[in-house]
Amino acid sequence: MTNYISVHFKSIPAQSEMITALLMDMGFEAAEEQDHETIISIKEDQFDEPALKEVMEFFGVTYSLATVAQQNWNAQWESSFEPVIVDDFALIRASFHAEKAAVKHDIIITPKMSFGTGHHATTFLMIQLMRDIDFASRQVIDFGTGTGVLAILAEKLGAANILGIDNDEWSINNGQENIAANNSQHIQLEMANEMLHHEKADIILANINLNVIVANLVKIRAACKENATVLFSGLMTADEPIIEPHLTAAGFHIKRIEHRNGWIALLTIFSFSPALN
Repeated sequence: MTNYISVHFKSIPAQSEMITALLMDMGFEAAEEQDHETIISIKEDQFDEPALKEVMEFFGVTYSLATVAQQNWNAQWESSFEPVIVDDFALIRASFHAEKAAVKHDIIITPKMSFGTGHHATTFLMIQLMRDIDFASRQVIDFGTGTGVLAILAEKLGAANILGIDNDEWSINNGQENIAANNSQHIQLEMANEMLHHEKADIILANINLNVIVANLVKIRAACKENATVLFSGLMTADEPIIEPHLTAAGFHIKRIEHRNGWIALLTIFSFSPALN
């Protein structure tokens, strides 16, 4: 059983963005905002409190800790999880929430500790970008699938096959539950620490973080068909000038950048570049 440590802190938005970025680089995940408070979590066996304390002291921010047991997570989310509406395009809700007839795509999610509920700005941004992509009969890879919400939406948008990859067993199990809850038939999940060699994809969804994206760019590139559409997020505004040259060198041409609450998502088109080998 995997326990998580959740860190709760309050700071001004600019500080919160920088602290969140630093902590995510240290292995934290599942960041969210609730009542002007940032909550960010990490697996208990990966928690390094001296490193956390160093970051918080640098910014002059106080924090509190809580241990979240795996079996307690459902109850916590059922008491706090609110439906998420991405315009009139998608509704992300728990099974106990009512449907909304005016929304095109209804997605049922029990998020547990897995990343990707729509509350987080990057998931919201990815869904916004997905709205303008033709998924019909496409091969899709969802790298860092979390709850599987993006893979589920890709199937609803007409994708032929979707491979969801995550390095967390809890996410894989949670993703399987969510796939079943949405009656998805064309999603396969795989547990892996990196992008592996698979059948090449027409569309790749990579909502992770800066370091993982940069470390896997060669593998992501190898998984792309020519002119594949690749969405990148899990990135903060400050990451934009860092990620852009890496993407350009790897053959990913940035066509669109969306911003939300200090986070960004990029829509790119891949065409072969000899710059990376």
